[in-house]
Amino acid sequence: MRPTMYRNNANKYAAVHTESVAEEASPHKLIQMLMSGFLMRVNAAKGAIIRHDFQEKSIQISKASGIVGGLIDGLDFEKGGELAVNLSSLYDYINSRLFQASAANDIEILDEVSGLMREIQTAWNVIPEIYQ
Repeated sequence: MRPTMYRNNANKYAAVHTESVAEEASPHKLIQMLMSGFLMRVNAAKGAIIRHDFQEKSIQISKASGIVGGLIDGLDFEKGGELAVNLSSLYDYINSRLFQASAANDIEILDEVSGLMREIQTAWNVIPEIYQ
């Protein structure tokens, strides 16, 4: 099997698996999945830049940006108050930096946004179950 065919088949399987997991996931778990998906997309974009595959880089950064949009859409400003406002600002910053990374093919910017998302993810992962 050619690498492209293998990747397409693996992507189809992953999409079906992710969709079935997402249907059963709690809102807290969905946010965890989005954050993990963001990190995977940014990592894939970095690999694409290294390989000089700029079409793939654009696809992955676009998907990462879409995930950030989903995270923004999931914010509850009424319940989240100042924290939700701060997260929204941080997510906007991440999206801005993704655009800059794409335009400049800059891996360091991708490392920066990955680090920011990992910090958010770490905090999200330690939320006690009673608040989830």
